[in-house]
Amino acid sequence: MIDLSQKQTLKQQQTLSPQQIQMIKLLELPTLQLEQRIKQEIEENPVLEEEEPRENEDGDDTPKEISVEEYMREDDTPSYKTKANNYSKDDKQLTPTISGGRSLHEYLIEQLGYRHLDERETTLAHFLVGSIDEDGYLRRDLDSVADDISFMLGVETDRDELEQILYMIHELEPAGIGARDLQECLVLQLESLSGHSRERQLAMKILTHYFDEFTKKHFNKLMTRLGIEDEDEFRAVMDEIMHLSPRPGNLYNEGGTEAVPYVTPDFLLDIQNGEFVLKLNSWNVPEVKVSKRYVEMLRSMSGKNVSQGDKETVQFIKGKIESAKWFISAIQQRHDTLMRTMTEILDLQRKYFETGDKSDLRPMILKDIAERTMLDVSTISRVVNSKYVQTPFGIILLKELFSEAMTTDDGGEVSSHEIKQILRECIDGEDKRHPIKDETLMEILNTKGYRIARRTVAKYREMLGIPVARLRKEL
Repeated sequence: MIDLSQKQTLKQQQTLSPQQIQMIKLLELPTLQLEQRIKQEIEENPVLEEEEPRENEDGDDTPKEISVEEYMREDDTPSYKTKANNYSKDDKQLTPTISGGRSLHEYLIEQLGYRHLDERETTLAHFLVGSIDEDGYLRRDLDSVADDISFMLGVETDRDELEQILYMIHELEPAGIGARDLQECLVLQLESLSGHSRERQLAMKILTHYFDEFTKKHFNKLMTRLGIEDEDEFRAVMDEIMHLSPRPGNLYNEGGTEAVPYVTPDFLLDIQNGEFVLKLNSWNVPEVKVSKRYVEMLRSMSGKNVSQGDKETVQFIKGKIESAKWFISAIQQRHDTLMRTMTEILDLQRKYFETGDKSDLRPMILKDIAERTMLDVSTISRVVNSKYVQTPFGIILLKELFSEAMTTDDGGEVSSHEIKQILRECIDGEDKRHPIKDETLMEILNTKGYRIARRTVAKYREMLGIPVARLRKEL
């Protein structure tokens, strides 16, 4: 017998508007892909155009000058702007923003292309770049380089001319590139930083006048010669130097001159007067606005007795303006959400970003940042996925900062990064004729107060890319 009874169920389902989905997709994009997406939107929507640089604060090019609401006169605030849970089922893993197959040398050559050099300058600059080693240094003296250029290229030059070309290379990224020794490398990096705090000025004085004392760690002498009595002040001065990179080439290609991909960081972090200065890396991302020409066209056609053809034109322009408004609003919300999230990560991991030491990383999961920002976990996931931050000690993938908490015997919590660091130190120091097995590694960790199972040891070892004991054995 067929049951013909009917049942009524109430089911709540979240439906996303096309605009909300657009916002989510923009949030996922790393910097390089965002730049491409904006240029694509400009091509597809004639109402959207690139913002020209402002000539002055009262200029005509500010976005405020072209307030679309003045013409549309509608209460059309995007609904997603009042929501925190902008979850989408199309959440996916994005490819990191890397420029594959380009070496550090190719990256430098690309930057030289924007310098408007003549043929001779280009030839000399390319040769100098080719002489830079994997750490980012030019270790050969300029007289020898001049001889090589004469012999190999048939171009006569001298130290003075090459010095001028090298000054220009020193202005390229990464800061400190093309230095001839460590002292010059650190000075170049310090000069490239914005701000002129007392600590930064004293740090420059150490590097230029007391570098020998610095390398020999004669700290008492340095304090006397700088006239510093407060150890905390001296420590702040030293921090300015310790956050510089002794191998600037490593920041972009991890120490190689081969065609190794380098990443474009999404965030730029500097430390000034002991405070974090964070900004989005938007140097090549176009700022967009609604075209004033189309807005004025819409104004002139509205409120008149228009033909059917003109009505269709009005509707077309209105639709494009509405689309442009959504896109501009989504870009701004992306900016706000990224900065909001990264600010909370910095606050939670302050010690790590001050030292660059992975052992200082605190346990942190997506939910921790979601609660701090009052955003959904899926939103935080989209922000940190495939995003990088450039710090004074290198470029960091955000999702690598997240780790589960491990409980110690005394009830404290440590990051799994700390466990991995201990494992690496144990394996690095082992007798390679008798490598340490996972069982023994587990016992070492337990002795140190970390309650961890052997299978967890094996998981962390594999995450570190370290093979099992029998494969690490050497004669």
